[in-house]
Amino acid sequence: MTSTTPDKSAIRNAATVIALRDRMGDPHVLMGQRGAQAAFMPNKFVFPGGAVDAADASVPLARALPVICAARLLEDSKEDLAHALAAAAIRELWEETGLILGQPGDWLDEVPADWEGFAARGHVPVAHPLQFVFRAITPPGRPRRFDARFFLVDAEEIAGDLDDFSEACDELSHLQWVPLRDARKFDLPFITEVVLAEVAARAHDPAPPESVPFFRNDDEESLFLRLNGKQPRR
Repeated sequence: MTSTTPDKSAIRNAATVIALRDRMGDPHVLMGQRGAQAAFMPNKFVFPGGAVDAADASVPLARALPVICAARLLEDSKEDLAHALAAAAIRELWEETGLILGQPGDWLDEVPADWEGFAARGHVPVAHPLQFVFRAITPPGRPRRFDARFFLVDAEEIAGDLDDFSEACDELSHLQWVPLRDARKFDLPFITEVVLAEVAARAHDPAPPESVPFFRNDDEESLFLRLNGKQPRR
């Protein structure tokens, strides 16, 4: 009999959202703390994010990702996941913080279960404010492994009150807007520190990056690449 139990050691596609507030003045990033019992990165302060769900690929996006971001997502990828990753980023932001990246509108088709709360707020998701800025694969030997794409979004594009986390699930606690200059004082995963450095370097640049860092950890070696034809740095 074939087992239907998911392989938790397999690499899963994931999307992470870096919401940046007051980016031209005193930038703050939205972070929360994972629970002590979490299998992946317990107690760590992280950005909202999580694995792509099967339904994400078919969720309608009122506006698509920037073309350059979709192109970078295609690089070093066996399939076109741009739509699913963008939808997952929007869904995870909603689930873990209660914040909506969307525009007023009605869903014309059946709403997937994970999106019912989002749709009930009278919004449809939009992906055009998302900027693909980083990619990282979890190293071997961890209890969970993800091929995570990190998306930067200007908080001004988020609908509603940026300080209202009342609709958030309980996956992240202590949700807060952290001054970017102070973020490294928190207990962070290594990769989050690396991503924060990248965000700090481009906090005042509103344009999507032409070249995206890719921290690739496979079973043979670890490489730090740049998506857009750049040579790897070992």
